[in-house]
Amino acid sequence: MRFADAETVHHNLDYTYLMDALQAAHRDAPPTAEHMVCDEPEGGENLFVTLVGWRRAGGIAVKMVGVFPENLSLEPPQASVQGLVALFDPFTGAPQLVADGEAMTFRKTAADSGLGARLLSREDSETLLVVGAGGLAPHVVKAHLAARPSLRKIRVWNRTQERAEALIEQLNMPDLDLRVAHDLDSAVSDADIISCVTMAQEPLVKGELLKPGTHLDLVGAYRPDMREANDAAMARGTLFVDCRDGMKGSGELSRPVDGGVITWEDIKADLYELVQGHHPGRQTEEEITVFKNVGGGHLDLFTAIALKHRLE
Repeated sequence: MRFADAETVHHNLDYTYLMDALQAAHRDAPPTAEHMVCDEPEGGENLFVTLVGWRRAGGIAVKMVGVFPENLSLEPPQASVQGLVALFDPFTGAPQLVADGEAMTFRKTAADSGLGARLLSREDSETLLVVGAGGLAPHVVKAHLAARPSLRKIRVWNRTQERAEALIEQLNMPDLDLRVAHDLDSAVSDADIISCVTMAQEPLVKGELLKPGTHLDLVGAYRPDMREANDAAMARGTLFVDCRDGMKGSGELSRPVDGGVITWEDIKADLYELVQGHHPGRQTEEEITVFKNVGGGHLDLFTAIALKHRLE
């Protein structure tokens, strides 16, 4: 059995390779996927999540991670998502690989959004706006750059400007026009691709400001009480998800459905339907596309298999 630490995961799962692997994996039927979410005893915001993905003749993956939002405020700071991803032989159940859970989560989440942008954003997209500057933010920047090499301008907005500035410095991409966005509304109206990676409970992105042709990637809002974009974004955009299983647990979609703004039938396709050609994806240059990154154990399975292949 092989152990892959964070450095090994990041070194071997470059985004072009991982997006290719995810795209190929979506050409087959969805694997079995289950999940369990444990709330913190006696109340609190912390969660412990267990996800299982099982594809016959492919593998069995189990992700076990804690989601502790206040970890970033500790001294010294710790990651808000920590844990392990384990891959097992689908024929014998024998363990094959154990990998760092935070690194695997960052990689698969960013690659999931990158694949959505590859399939739905305009090929001539030039400006990427990232909303949020947490641990996932540099990964979504790199994944979108891999998906759309046409990108030349990167803007980062965060509630705390110092964290946005720190992210710019961390990225260190001298060949790109990389700056802090001081005004979110102005940055939204100028962007070709917007990727939201926040813990927001109320919308940040105003759909009224989206210019024609924008691709909106929504990664946060994994709970029913969370949301990153307002009703206008949902109403104006053509809606897609990575996977229909689990989408009703996201406030990004359930809240506008409950409010009568959209219906579940307005979700046009998921990644399986897009990759397999059952839906054409973007149909005009002016169309606004909205992609909700829901996640799930199937993606952890696909990512673990991709890592195993790279390490063989």
